[in-house]
Amino acid sequence: MPRATLWLATPHASAVMAALSPEVGREIPRTRVRLTKVKEGIVLEVEASDLGALRAALNSYLRWMEVSEEIGKMVGE
Repeated sequence: MPRATLWLATPHASAVMAALSPEVGREIPRTRVRLTKVKEGIVLEVEASDLGALRAALNSYLRWMEVSEEIGKMVGE
């Protein structure tokens, strides 16, 4: 099974976690996602049944993380 682990160092970890938590709980076909808050930021772990599903999940989560990070900067979280 293909898998990817990404670490996002951010001072806006709480805002990003709050924004992405509903998505982590949602079922995505052929993938399992885990999001963990660590002292320095966030760790995203994605495991998929095939590379296409892994790519799709990573694209979605990376985009959501980027938007959440930008919103955190704007509101001062």
